[in-house]
Amino acid sequence: MMQVANSVTLPLATYQPRHFLLTVDGPVATVTLNRPEKKNPLTFESYRELADFFHACAKDEDVKTIVMAGAGGNFSSGGDVFEIIGPLVEMDTKRLTAFTRMTGELVKAMRAAPQPIIAAVEGICAGAGAIVAMASDIRLAAPGAKVAFLFNKVGLAGCDMGACAILPRIIGQGRASELLYTGRFMSAEEGERWGFFSRIVDTGELLGESYNLARMIGTGPTYANTMTKRMLAMEWAMSVEEAIEAEAVAQALCMTTEDFARAYRAFAAKEKPVFKGD
Repeated sequence: MMQVANSVTLPLATYQPRHFLLTVDGPVATVTLNRPEKKNPLTFESYRELADFFHACAKDEDVKTIVMAGAGGNFSSGGDVFEIIGPLVEMDTKRLTAFTRMTGELVKAMRAAPQPIIAAVEGICAGAGAIVAMASDIRLAAPGAKVAFLFNKVGLAGCDMGACAILPRIIGQGRASELLYTGRFMSAEEGERWGFFSRIVDTGELLGESYNLARMIGTGPTYANTMTKRMLAMEWAMSVEEAIEAEAVAQALCMTTEDFARAYRAFAAKEKPVFKGD
């Protein structure tokens, strides 16, 4: 019977997850999927706890950016075949809909979290694992990374957890269609060329490079970075004229922050600004 509920406590720096690893170093939280013996598949419980975690991120002002990674040389193989897919075959429509809405809640929570999320992708990144990478704001890859939206391989549609809405906006409609219809793996090189990955980083340097990028963003103007993430999401549903107006209001709000004044004073003094998030 699918019954899952988790409670994420604040501050996140002291939270001890049950279904993944979490470390908080200064402004950067690193979430590591940690079932390396199975290539880090997701379970009913980890879906729920991850969604709860990202919801809680909105209430922790000390965490500025998040790195998503997988243990043991792989990102995630997706939903666990025996712990998720097997039980789903036996469920009725009501319970299946509850499950698919729960998985979608993870993507919605990632997109709603104010912190930019960086996915450090190596090895296998498939199914729901590919969705988690897709839902992140920035993706870096190791040379051997392989990404596949495998849903049609198990008799399901490619429209899972927002894939048909988000993936075409990242790599284009035609390329997204190919991946979702075939379920084939996209190599790291293809992913970089198509814009899914920002860049390819040597395997031994991937996590460190992802952390450095997260820390660089995390030491920037917090309110402004949060506004950038919000507008990147909201403007999908706007006309160009509406987007320009929305950005005018958003930028005016950013101009009221102390970080904006702090940057001006630093520039006038020929110094590098030290942002404080206010």
